[in-house]
Amino acid sequence: MILSDRDILGKINAGEIVITSPYENWKDQIHASSLDMRLGYFFKTYETNNLQILDPRHMAGTEITKLYTRENDEPFIVHPGDFVLGVTLEKIKLPDDLVARVEGRSSLGRLGIVIHSTAGFIDAGFEGTITLEISNMNRVPVALYPGMRVCQLAFENMTSPALVPYGKKACSKYQNQELPQESRVGDDPEFFQKL
Repeated sequence: MILSDRDILGKINAGEIVITSPYENWKDQIHASSLDMRLGYFFKTYETNNLQILDPRHMAGTEITKLYTRENDEPFIVHPGDFVLGVTLEKIKLPDDLVARVEGRSSLGRLGIVIHSTAGFIDAGFEGTITLEISNMNRVPVALYPGMRVCQLAFENMTSPALVPYGKKACSKYQNQELPQESRVGDDPEFFQKL
């Protein structure tokens, strides 16, 4: 079941969900069944001029993205068809018995902005910022500003605590991330096993 505002606030006040934000009034971002997250200052784009293909087996150690930083009043422009990695301003820490789902805000969806292409699930035990997979489906560029509410999290209780929460798994590739993190799929064990 999805947690209500009452339950979200209760878990935050009990220290079960930990939110770290530079905004003092971040609890105003709690709505009836979700918590809004703000856009951070960092963005990464794939260096398409230097790439012929993205091959998961051969991405380690290569510079395939470029990092951009923006200030509060400086927009990051997402052009039609662009794919950009962004990051939430807030950090989150989930307990071992709670998951969260990342959803875009309808106000941005109506501009043609998609916030996640597929990775909308946050495992129990995760800690860090959330990398956003931002695309512009519109025919005109869209300006995104650091600090604006860009996505929302819906929380769900698990039937029991995880035996091995995300941060305790050997392949917790994105635990404690702060910057937008490009894919580390090449670190998956199946790329090192012979079938």
